[in-house]
Amino acid sequence: MNVTAAADFLQFFRSYVSNPRQVSAIAPSGRSLARLMTQEIVPGSGPVIELGPGTGTFTKALLRRGVPESELLLVEYGSDFVRLLQARFPSARVLWMDARQLSQYEPFVAPAAAVVSGLPLLTMSARKVIAILTGAFRHMQDGGVFYQFTYGPRCPVPRPILDRLGLKASLVGRTALNIPPASVYRVRRRPQLRV
Repeated sequence: MNVTAAADFLQFFRSYVSNPRQVSAIAPSGRSLARLMTQEIVPGSGPVIELGPGTGTFTKALLRRGVPESELLLVEYGSDFVRLLQARFPSARVLWMDARQLSQYEPFVAPAAAVVSGLPLLTMSARKVIAILTGAFRHMQDGGVFYQFTYGPRCPVPRPILDRLGLKASLVGRTALNIPPASVYRVRRRPQLRV
């Protein structure tokens, strides 16, 4: 483990100990999960919003995919993580706010192509999950995709919430190389029936 990775682990662990419901993981996501989360994102298709970037594991994967740093909006609730993200990604827009308030913010001139979420949706109330998804899809292009990972056995957005918001979820893939193993889901708007 290099010095940066060790420092990130300690930062993440301290945040977890101080607020386990907010962070809900003891360590940052691994590179295999970051690749899986970002593999479908096409550089140049529009801005990308990242919810709960923590130490920036998914952010680095987005940059490796070719997404310009200036087209990233990083929404983070933890103040220690915000300072770290501002230092690591100075050309990205970093917001210190709760992701459920996203619908109240105008992030870009152009709608986002994708949202990458590292938020612990399984630990959140249905009302908060609905607010997060509503805000995310408000800021996305018509074909925009919301990517969410989970350590659980199924999609972390319950079917009644998907139905209520007119969304559908499908499995992107799983990685056993992450600790703990994780699955990634894509959430999209359902096609509108034309009459």
